[in-house]
Amino acid sequence: MTDALELDALWEDFHRAVNMTSQELAAWLRVSEATESAEPLPEHAGEPTGQHVLAILQKRRTDLTDDDIEVMYEVVDTVTADADVENEPQAEDSVRRQRLMSVGHDPLRR
Repeated sequence: MTDALELDALWEDFHRAVNMTSQELAAWLRVSEATESAEPLPEHAGEPTGQHVLAILQKRRTDLTDDDIEVMYEVVDTVTADADVENEPQAEDSVRRQRLMSVGHDPLRR
């Protein structure tokens, strides 16, 4: 288990990395999985990590599980490694943007 100080730091890092609201992420997960003829049920939309991020956003820090903490570290690492904070994202870099948005980070948002 993570100690309280480490959990506090992770909570802050996670919420800094995840810059989309739970409503925005839920909508993005539905849109990213939609086809011309169907939209998935909200609870089945998106990748498992995106769904887990959505669940974490709806929790209090005291309700986090070990699985939640693991996903939070994974998301912070992914966003840190993939986000280019020095340069504005390029419009043509939509694959990178979509990958980051699937875990709750919109690189076009400051």
